[in-house]
Amino acid sequence: MVNGMNEKEMIWDLTDMFSSPKDPAIDRKIEEIREKTKKFVEKYQGKINTDRFGAEEIKELLEELEEIAVEFDRVETFGYLSFSANMTIPENQQIYNKVKEVEAEISQKLTFVDLELGKKVYENKELIDDPILKEYKHYLEKLMRKVPHQLSEKEEQIIIEKDQNGIEAWSELQSQWLNTRKFEVEVEGVKKILSYGEANSLLNHPDRKTRESAYRAIYTGLGRDEIVYATALRSIVADWMKMVKRRKYKRPVDAALIANDIEYKTLENLMKTVEKNVGLYQRYLRIKAKLMGLEKLACWDIIAPLPNAPKEKISYQKSKELIIEAYESFDEEYASAVKEMFEKNHIDAEIRLGKRNGAFCSSWYGGKTSYILQSYGETLADVYILAHELGHTTHNYYAQRAQRYLNAHSGMIIAETASIFGELLMTELLLKKAKTKEEKQAILAHVLDEAGMAIFQVSARFWFETYMYEAIERGEYLDGETQTKYWTSGRDKVYGDAIEWFDEMRWEYAIKPHYYMPNFRYYNFPYVAAQLLVWGLYQIYKKKGKEFVPTLKAILSAGGSKSPEELVALAGFDLSKEEFWQLGMKQYEDFVSQLEELI
Repeated sequence: MVNGMNEKEMIWDLTDMFSSPKDPAIDRKIEEIREKTKKFVEKYQGKINTDRFGAEEIKELLEELEEIAVEFDRVETFGYLSFSANMTIPENQQIYNKVKEVEAEISQKLTFVDLELGKKVYENKELIDDPILKEYKHYLEKLMRKVPHQLSEKEEQIIIEKDQNGIEAWSELQSQWLNTRKFEVEVEGVKKILSYGEANSLLNHPDRKTRESAYRAIYTGLGRDEIVYATALRSIVADWMKMVKRRKYKRPVDAALIANDIEYKTLENLMKTVEKNVGLYQRYLRIKAKLMGLEKLACWDIIAPLPNAPKEKISYQKSKELIIEAYESFDEEYASAVKEMFEKNHIDAEIRLGKRNGAFCSSWYGGKTSYILQSYGETLADVYILAHELGHTTHNYYAQRAQRYLNAHSGMIIAETASIFGELLMTELLLKKAKTKEEKQAILAHVLDEAGMAIFQVSARFWFETYMYEAIERGEYLDGETQTKYWTSGRDKVYGDAIEWFDEMRWEYAIKPHYYMPNFRYYNFPYVAAQLLVWGLYQIYKKKGKEFVPTLKAILSAGGSKSPEELVALAGFDLSKEEFWQLGMKQYEDFVSQLEELI
């Protein structure tokens, strides 16, 4: 027995998809998909923008596209999960590589769909409201929103080609350089030479001197290599500003607004709300300093565990029981997906060599189910991670049963709804069960640390990125020191004088891969929005009680068929107004006050 469960119960069962990576049915299915794709291209490419192609034809096209997507989703999910479970097994590597190649091949052949169909609905907007296309209305609206910023097929291809040896290479350089560095860290009094991943894992180590050593080693190292990180970031940011002009975006953030399905006014009021409430976060950080016996937190204390936090281990079996109880406290039926995941052995929780780091939930639309990967280590953080991922499972459970494939997946802002809500349900349950003041302090500090990073620290990243684009517009040269000036400006807007920094922390931004992602800018505000959105919904739930249950289920069931604004409207609020975002801040304040009472 491990973690209170037998070994089989902690390893997922993928056989509902295929029997093994060597299953001959995989190759047969891939060939079927290739053949269907070939026929689809022959039937539709170059024929969408004709007079005879109307609503009926668009509906038929989308249904056939979904059929291909659903069949490939099964193969792709199996390949990815097999490899993630154990990357050292050759056949897992082989199926993963094969699936990636097939995915690239099919995506390339189907590129014409978005371009041609987008143009069709953009030039014939009445099609959006045709009753025949009712199920695809929002899908087509999102497609249409991209059209004014699309270039010709030839230009798009040139951009893809120049990016391969341009911004993609700069992105790869940042990642490879960082992950091949070595750092000397003093771990509990013993000096060790560690990889970046090993050193990074010590940033929230219980021993304060170990944390400090890890912080100083990493960020001093970043400063020594500033020319690599600064040149890569400057090149990627400058390239994006060229794309903004070429694609006729009004603002550098507009592409991210389209991708996240929100309007600029909503983002503007979200960030105003954060800026008005930075004092709340600083209040928490000062409370945490008291709990740690410090006059002021140092930067290596921000996400550190409390020194008096209970060290009790929480078995996997106990975690399962707690999560089911937490979800059932909201509504008994709401826990159905959670129970099903354990019953079907769709969670891979075992710690083993070769397994992918981190945790994730992967949906399988055709099977109307999900799979979770996590290396469960019996800590409070592990319980929260599992509760979070099972929230994604719950979201998938409702959306898969209510929506067609093209509408089943939500954008980033809505995708975290059930997962963060699950964390809050877990928090309420654990606080009720806590027997000591120290247990309650540990629970609340964990929640406030995590949410504080998502809401406030990530907002600093948003401001930093905005400052860089504004600097380029003014003709400034973004060398390393100039970049650090803008990073510390965004950072200090959040932290004020609540934290003691050492000088090399000005290079903190350089480890964040989000800034270096090619053609994907502002990979930050969606996290802020998601956290505050769900905490706001939780405030509504606390006020309405069981009356809110159908509302949350309706939001989850909608998948990606409605915009975030439309979904929040189901709860009676306007997402574009500060009033709604302030609800999320009220929930943060409630937790801060609870912690303050425990000093």
